[in-house]
Amino acid sequence: MSDSNRSKAVLLFVSLTLIWGTSFILIKQGLKVFSPDEVGAIRVASASLFLLPLAFPRLKELQPQHYTKLFASGMLGIFIPAFLFATAQTRMDSSVAGIMNTLTPIFTMIIGAVIFKLRFKSIAIVGILLGFAGGVILGFSRADGSVSFNLFALLIVLACFCYGSNLNLIKFKIPDLGSLTITSVSLLLIGPLALIYLFGFSNFTTKLTTEPGAWKAFGFIVLLGLMSTAIATILFNRMVKLSTALFASSVTYALPIVAVMWGVLDGEQLGVGHFIGMAAIIGGVYLANRK
Repeated sequence: MSDSNRSKAVLLFVSLTLIWGTSFILIKQGLKVFSPDEVGAIRVASASLFLLPLAFPRLKELQPQHYTKLFASGMLGIFIPAFLFATAQTRMDSSVAGIMNTLTPIFTMIIGAVIFKLRFKSIAIVGILLGFAGGVILGFSRADGSVSFNLFALLIVLACFCYGSNLNLIKFKIPDLGSLTITSVSLLLIGPLALIYLFGFSNFTTKLTTEPGAWKAFGFIVLLGLMSTAIATILFNRMVKLSTALFASSVTYALPIVAVMWGVLDGEQLGVGHFIGMAAIIGGVYLANRK
């Protein structure tokens, strides 16, 4: 990675940390009125509609083989995780959900090594493991000092596997397309699925007109779709192009710090283990991405 690209990648890294770190508290606000399936569908649909004007002009860039890859990218990187995270957050704090997201670089590295035969320096592996250890510490820590495991965390593990798969897909199977094309067309392909569910199989419209606070919750989810899905995915895909899949996935090590801070502001509590875990995460990011 050149110095110029590294600087751009670092700027994107910081921006994504702030945007994605905020997404978990937005999901929490949306779940106050809507079901997790509705939250996921509204998120995907709003992002798709937002980028619709940009998607159609870019269809002329595509070859027939691109459509299957872009649909797979949309499902793995956006659609499936949107539903999994919303469902998981019905049984866990937003801060813990953000923390569990640190598993993404682990899956990125494993999939890259097994399928694409990538090799990593020892120091990068140490950084990945240190960051992962920090995520585990955070995930199992409680404000009262107790330790427990939440089965709903497995949904986030599956979402992280999807993210890791998508990262490698973009890096190695769609290298000829720009980040805006990948994001907008992927959302164009998966958006109809979300809209069909919302208006054909959910009580979305009824809740909007009858539930107190529904429009406020809807606004939070739309903001989630626009910022954390549409804009953030464009920035993220750009970072993948500029750097490596491992560097890009390491943003998931830093965003839990933002997610935890939002959780604290919303009344969620931190213990000593949370601070130890966050320190390990920062150290892991540094080691994993050293030159």
